[in-house]
Amino acid sequence: LEDIARAEKINASFVSRVVRLALLAPDIVEAILAGKQPASLTLTDLMLPFPVEWEGQGVRFGVGGDR
Repeated sequence: LEDIARAEKINASFVSRVVRLALLAPDIVEAILAGKQPASLTLTDLMLPFPVEWEGQGVRFGVGGDR
């Protein structure tokens, strides 16, 4: 992560927070890309710590499945 940060001339902390977005459940990513996420879901929400488990993410963000 530090190598990426150095190469991109950005803070390593920011890189680690952004890389975590790769852990988002596929249904959440699809909802965001389709513009079907809850209006209350913001980038700020996604930058805060969130569950690694996809089901927990769906509950937290109100996206996916039957939620």
